[in-house]
Amino acid sequence: MTRPPNLHHVISPSVRDLIELAHLDNFDRVTEQVRNLRGCTRPINLVGWTTTTDPTTQSVLRSYSTDSEPTGRLLTACGNRRSSRCPACSRLYAADTYHLIKAGLSGGKTVPDTVRTHPRVFVTLTAPSFGPVHNQPTTQAGNPRRCRCGTHHTDDDPSIGTPLNPTTYDYTGAVLWNAHAGALWARFTTYLRRTLAAELGMTQKALKAALRVSFAKVAEYQQRGLVHFHAVIRFDGPEGHTSPPPGWATSDALISAVHDAAPRSVLTVESDAVGERRIEWGERVDVREITALGDGELTDHKVAAYIAKYSTKSADKSGTVDRTLICHPCAGRGYQRGPDGYRDLCADCDGTGQAEPLRDLRVQQHVRQMIRTAWDLGHLPEFAHLKLWKWAHMLGFRGHFSTKSRTYSTTLGALRDVRRTWRTAQARTRAGLPNPDENTTLVTDSSWAYLATGYRPGEELLAAQARHDTAQSHEQAQRAKTEGEIWQ
Repeated sequence: MTRPPNLHHVISPSVRDLIELAHLDNFDRVTEQVRNLRGCTRPINLVGWTTTTDPTTQSVLRSYSTDSEPTGRLLTACGNRRSSRCPACSRLYAADTYHLIKAGLSGGKTVPDTVRTHPRVFVTLTAPSFGPVHNQPTTQAGNPRRCRCGTHHTDDDPSIGTPLNPTTYDYTGAVLWNAHAGALWARFTTYLRRTLAAELGMTQKALKAALRVSFAKVAEYQQRGLVHFHAVIRFDGPEGHTSPPPGWATSDALISAVHDAAPRSVLTVESDAVGERRIEWGERVDVREITALGDGELTDHKVAAYIAKYSTKSADKSGTVDRTLICHPCAGRGYQRGPDGYRDLCADCDGTGQAEPLRDLRVQQHVRQMIRTAWDLGHLPEFAHLKLWKWAHMLGFRGHFSTKSRTYSTTLGALRDVRRTWRTAQARTRAGLPNPDENTTLVTDSSWAYLATGYRPGEELLAAQARHDTAQSHEQAQRAKTEGEIWQ
């Protein structure tokens, strides 16, 4: 047995741990695990086993256990879509979203190429104004103008998006709009179909039998802390993307229906504390046709890349935090039930329900006020179902950042299944195992348990090197596209 080295003279914990890893029996396996994560920031540590058998022959085709690993655990990527949490996994999520959107525009991934001939538009729906804010206005010619405050704001000016007069800004309306933005989009899709039926002079039942409206959308935060939606809306036949829409379903009809349905989509929120509020879209409704075969300014590639870009964003663009603010021991309630069944003040948050005091957050005052408003509204009985205290760090927005209709194109799950199948085939080839017979049913038994999250200090150094190598490879690939291949 190898004698463990004396590392008392090594000051750095990371270097000391890396040396300890290097003295394990199989350091190559340690580096292989880290390298396979492709730069994941906070991998999931698992312990367990899996066995694949052929029930016909009762033979074990594959067996694996974390007991055989040098570190006694298996590292797997976190899969977080947010770039602020894990840039590596978010890039993979963005790539999947790009292929999902692109397939619904140009075909591929089980979607026929004929879908590119269907009428489709790119729609932007924004939130209304809740008070004047600092901005960068321009003239009709595109030249910059002074803000209402009398200054020219630069792109990195932190005051952009903040209210000119915070005392009169409608923070309650802004938070409630974010909280109901998803429901407002659902109302919009309903009125879009109703408007189409009315403009075409047919019943909604007849429209549904002849036409299907498919969409894919993504939410984006503005600097003022309000979300707005970018969406691809497409006409399909009654069977979805596999069937063409009828001849009378044109792009002009779709554009007209979007403009008519947006102002009609309204939700009403009633509360004794804040009165009656109308949740509706802002005045700006941008609708542009996506041209077929990539001819024109708005191409399939540009639209897919734009939506994929924002699918990995969170509320960080508005300057808020990317973590929940509720106290986990008491789940934000501020109390815990003791053995006697009575409510005891939570010792972790002193009864506030907050993981950290809102006054201590390193955010702008505008963002802090939106967080505080969401927290206060969430504790009102009439808004209890919204759980706004849970989504206060998202400034009240509770919906998914990217969604699509069922028949728009493929799914993220299907794309992951294809990637998983490919990786399994590659692993089988490296192990020298034969390809399984398609008529044979294999049985897999497994047991896994969560151990921890993150790297060991020494593994973090290996992961940093992996990220550096990935960045260099990407940079060289981009340079090769513009300057040609580099001579060796």
